[in-house]
This record gives sequence, C-alpha cells and structure tokens, in this order.
Amino acid sequence: MRRTSNRTEPRLVAVAGAVLGALVASGCAAMPDSGGITKVELSQGSADKNLQARVFPVAPTKGAKPRELLTGFLDAVTADEGYETARKYLTEHAAATWNPDAGIQVLSATQIAPDQVVNDKDTEYSETVSGQLLATVDEKRSYVMVAGQNNNKVLDFTFTREDGEWRIAQLPAGVIMNETNFRNSFRQVERFFYTAPDPSVPGSGPGGQEVLVADPIYLRRRIDPLTAAANALVAGPSHWLAPVVRTAFPGGTTVDKVAIDDSRVAHVQLRGPDLGDATACRRMATQLYYTFADQGKGQIDRLELKGQGGSCTASRNDDQAVGPGALAGRVPPQQYYQRADTGALMVADEGRSGDPVPGVLGKPHANGTPQLGTVAVSRDGSQAAALSDDGHQLYTVPLAAGTTAMPEPVLSSPVKAGAKDEGLASPTWDGRGDLWVVDRNPQAPRVVLVRGGKTYGVPVEGLLAGQTVQAVKISSDGARIALVVKSAGVSGSSLEFGLVEHGGTPGAPTARIISVRPGAPSLTDVTSVSWTETDQLLVLGKEADRPQQLYYISTDGSQSTDSQLQTGNGLPSSPQSISSAESRGYLLAQPWPVLAVAGGTVYRLVSNQWREAQLVDKARSYFYVG
Repeated sequence: MRRTSNRTEPRLVAVAGAVLGALVASGCAAMPDSGGITKVELSQGSADKNLQARVFPVAPTKGAKPRELLTGFLDAVTADEGYETARKYLTEHAAATWNPDAGIQVLSATQIAPDQVVNDKDTEYSETVSGQLLATVDEKRSYVMVAGQNNNKVLDFTFTREDGEWRIAQLPAGVIMNETNFRNSFRQVERFFYTAPDPSVPGSGPGGQEVLVADPIYLRRRIDPLTAAANALVAGPSHWLAPVVRTAFPGGTTVDKVAIDDSRVAHVQLRGPDLGDATACRRMATQLYYTFADQGKGQIDRLELKGQGGSCTASRNDDQAVGPGALAGRVPPQQYYQRADTGALMVADEGRSGDPVPGVLGKPHANGTPQLGTVAVSRDGSQAAALSDDGHQLYTVPLAAGTTAMPEPVLSSPVKAGAKDEGLASPTWDGRGDLWVVDRNPQAPRVVLVRGGKTYGVPVEGLLAGQTVQAVKISSDGARIALVVKSAGVSGSSLEFGLVEHGGTPGAPTARIISVRPGAPSLTDVTSVSWTETDQLLVLGKEADRPQQLYYISTDGSQSTDSQLQTGNGLPSSPQSISSAESRGYLLAQPWPVLAVAGGTVYRLVSNQWREAQLVDKARSYFYVG
C-alpha cells in the first residue's frame, strides 16, 4: 500500500512551456538528460492531480544515421503507446527477437559516446550508451536497488544497413531508461499475496491467520494500468517475496478482460482456473480487489470476477480479517509514552493527557524493582515487552490490573555492566503475538524470537562477514523484517530488509531470516525505524555529509518521496526515536501522525509540521503498538 497523503510521488512538470510544446509538436516528450525541462517538487496532497509529461513516439526518418536512430530509439521506449514504434528502429530479426519485458536498467543518465564519422560505404557501426546503474526492474516488474557508488554501465548497440537504411541489429536485453524518463513512464503499485502457513502454530487465532502482504512493482502509468496489474498479479509474487507468501491463482491463469463500470465496480474475466469452487474464487477476487483498490484512488468499491464455471465478488467490507494490515492493531491506533520521572507506562489519545496502563507497568518505579528502559506494547494491547535499563533482561508483562509485580525475565544477556551499546535492544511485536528482540552481546550476537514465554534463536542468512544486527522491526504480518546492521570497521549503520521463514512444530517452532537485501543504499547511518504502512518503512537516518532526515522507504528499497521530510520544522533538536502506525482500517485512509521525542518533549508530525503534544508529563519515549 503506497502512502496516499504526506507523500509526493515523482512528478515531472514542464515549466518551460515553449520547450515542451516544441517537443510535443515534433512527436516526442521524453525527458532529456539536460536542458529546459525541470523537475519541480509539488506540494504534498496535490501531486496526484498533476499529470506527467505524455510521451508520443516518433518513427525513424528516412536516411537517419546511427546516432540519430539510437537517440530516437531511447526516446521511443518511453512512449505511452507500447513498443511498436521502438521496434521500427530495429532490423527485422532484432524486432522479432527483442523482448522489452525482459527487464529495465535504470541509469542516472543515458550518455552516448562521442559521435564518429559514418561513411556511405560502411555496412556496420557500433555505439555505446553509458551511465551509473541505479536500479533494475526484472521480468516480474520488481524494482531492485543497486548498492554502491561506482556502478558505471556500458551498453553496446550494433547497427547494420537493411534495405539501404541503418537499423539497430544488436542491443541489450530489455529496456534502458534514464531515471527521469523512468519516473515519468512508470509508477509503483502493489499487488497482494497471502502469507504462507506457519506449521508451528495452530490454524485458529491470530497466530494462524493468513493476511495479504504487499509486493511492490512498477507498471506503465498510462498503458492500461489495471490490466497490467491483474496480469502481474496472476503471474505470481516477486522472486524475493515468494518464499513467504502464497497465491490463490493456479498456474496458467491469464487475464482475458478488465473493465470498470459507472457504479465503481471492476469486472475481471479470467481464463484457466475453475471458479466453481466458491472459496477459491473468493480468494482470487480478494487479491484482485486489493491490488486494484491500491492504485484506484478510491474509484473501486467492488470487484466482480468471472471465469470458467462460476463467478464471485469481493469488496473491502467482505473479509477485513485478511486485508492488508489486518494484524497491525486497533483503529484508531493507541499511543503510549513512558514518564521520564517515574518510568510509568501511560496510554494517551489525541488531544488528552495520559492514564497509566493497568498493572505493574502503570505504577511508578519502586525500590527493589528493575529500572526499565525500552518498552514495546503488543499489537492487541494485552501485554508489553520491557527491557531493563542496562539491557541485561527482557520481561513480558501483562497489561492487566491483576499484575502487581514484575515477572521473572524471559531472556537475559551476559553483557558487561555499563556497556549500553551491547545487550538486548529493540523489542518488537508482530500481529501474531510473537516478540522479537536483538541481543548485541559481541561474543554471541543474535536475533531472538519469544513465543509463549520461551525463546528461540533466529539465524540471519545473507549478512556479510563482520556484519551484526543492532535493531529489528517486524511487520504486523510477521513475514518481513527490517534490520539495522553495523559493519565491522565502518562508522554508522545500514538498513536491510529480510524475510521471516517459519517452520518446525507447535512444540518446537523454528524461524530464520532469509533473503536479506539493502533497504536504502544511500543511507550511511540509521537511528530509528518504524513500519508506517504494510509496504513502507519510516526511517530516521542520514546520507553522507547531510543532516538527519526522515525517509519513507518501500520494501523494494526505493524512496517513496522526492524530498525527504525535514527533522526540523518545529523540533528543537533531532529526535532520538520515531514511531508511526501501520494500522489503517481502510486502504486509502489518512495516515496517523508520526510520533517523536526530542529534548524530552513529545511531538506529532502533522502535514509535515512537528507539533508539540499537549501532555502534562515529560516523556522518555512515545510510540504506537508493535
């Protein structure tokens, strides 16, 4: 689910009207790497009302030289009318074999090597296109960031004469675009898949409940986007997400037709699956409905699915228990804070002071009880995880009036006294009732799962030598996890995304974190992370030689805004931590305010302005559930 407010989608606006007019008049509006077209940051909330520059393809002219053909081809692949015109730049054989859907290479700029002399007697010619490779989009439309600073890519094009005209005979697989044209031509949307079953939990209750997980992809903005989304959905999940999700669509399913009527009902006709099974049909329709609703901007109220043997419908009111974010917590989300003077855990809603939570955590710290540090409340609000202030012990404490004393710790870390950067850190709850925590003991660093009062080590596969996990944040569905990672000998920390694969039995559960990949390669230090939507993380961090910022990071690693949210705009100093709410209740509902503590005062981020929360108490932390 993409952010629907407080978010600026990449928008390209032609401020030099005469230049754009000339481009359109000549049949093309692709964005050059330099010149009179300027990218303008639009105010949040109005971005979706602004159109990108439309791109109209131009066929090659008679007698065109190779360099002219190459620039024309690179413009034609950005066109809003498919790739038919682009194929006219190719030889007959190349046009028949070139597969533009094989993937996209996104370059910072598409620089063509200096022109060479082409003689009339020449029968073959070569050109190169180069640029820094920023990302790739694979055949399943999944966006993958490229880490590192020196990723110069040189791509070769070979030209031959065909019927007296130069044409491209050999070219790289897929499509090449500079970043500006890619953002103009493509947009990020979400398709949704069901969480894979966990064999270590019973089928009933939140632990065994399946929910939909977002899988971000990039599709053409203006070439039948709903049909493209439906085709991408039935083709299955991304290579990265596939190990932890399942789809209701059997192999071989294809989309025959997609239409939307005046009653805001989407109609989808499938080929392949037997829709006579009402349950199977409904599961497919639910996946399609949420995939369409995500990009439909509220234009779709219901989906009707038809195919061989039957039909069914789906809407957001049908089965909210499986919808995206169904395990994220109550709506509106509850806000909590710890009093700086007494350590008591307080519950507060918008616009009112706090009340102590029921039980021992709502009482002032007493002599003889452990001084508490970080606290995290479970998604259902029934219990809390609390670390001792020195990071040695982890407690799970019911938030109930009958809890009058601190229980025994469920986990201890044998770190040295006073080692604040070691020991236990970042307790975090998924929506299934599992607790996750990091033990930063330098002798045996590990991630730990706590379930039913028992602890289980969780191996992290894919870390490089010398890397250790410093903090984690689990998504409400329990399938994805954000990791803050430190590398030996390197200052700062990086953001990584991983998948959680469950196994074992109810008596001996297992879990491991797999498929770890960079979350935001440009960030050189990460202070705090929080899930803000089912597919998006809010990150407090910084890039090299830049001040601390707030970033919205998609699970594919891409930044979801053109401009980062300033940590100023009302804050007296940089926040020590941030918290955002994953729960929405409705796909397009407004996001809840971001919470932060800075200089001992609590703040809410509303419309990109920090406003001091009207609390009587000084707070050491301020957070949502999870």
